[in-house]
Amino acid sequence: MSTPGSNRSGIAWAIAGGVVLIAGIVAIIVAALTSQSSPQEAPTQSWGGSSSTPAATSESPVAEGTMVDASVRERGWIAEPITSDAQTYMVAALQAASTFDTTKAPREDWLGYLDNWFTPDTRYTAGADQLAAMEASQVELRQGVVLPKEQWDDLAREDGRVTASVGEIALVPVTEDPSGDMSIGTADVTLTFTRSDGADGEVSYEEQVRVSVQVLCGPGSVPTSGTRQRSGDCKVVRYFTEPLEP
Repeated sequence: MSTPGSNRSGIAWAIAGGVVLIAGIVAIIVAALTSQSSPQEAPTQSWGGSSSTPAATSESPVAEGTMVDASVRERGWIAEPITSDAQTYMVAALQAASTFDTTKAPREDWLGYLDNWFTPDTRYTAGADQLAAMEASQVELRQGVVLPKEQWDDLAREDGRVTASVGEIALVPVTEDPSGDMSIGTADVTLTFTRSDGADGEVSYEEQVRVSVQVLCGPGSVPTSGTRQRSGDCKVVRYFTEPLEP
């Protein structure tokens, strides 16, 4: 027969063992949840149709796992980042508007891809007005910001491509923005043109332009559907035909 002291000792060890078992189960559950919440590769999408930041090269300024669709780089385009940092997004947006390869994708596909970077301007209260303003900004991009079709066609005849590197970004305030979620960045963008020299070689040259882009990084932004982008991540509101200075 066991004594009262030995009974108490056995109960104590049983309780201790139960605590260890529960702790082990909790650890397993936490590990499983952590594994499920780890970032996954962004799905491939079919495209239908301080006051300054350091200079960036034509390489994407964000890591592989934080792009809306990394596969677009195979078409010679800049992948849109998934970020709420305005300056990081501005660098990518300014690169995207001037980086393409005429041998890998036609101009209209590239422009259709750039349309997916846009979000409505939340300074308009009516949905119809927001949509109209966004469509006007997309037209403005086509007609006054990107390389004109005639120059694209000329470049395409010589298997040309363009890459963009962005200098320091100067921030410009946005008027009538009560949310404070919008900002405008202006930077010098160096365009490197590469084309066939007509003798099995290539020739490259540079041009510099100054460009401004307005972005929205707040709950009013509309993410690209079917991607890991969420409301609050940065999106383009407008590119400007003339640079805006602080």
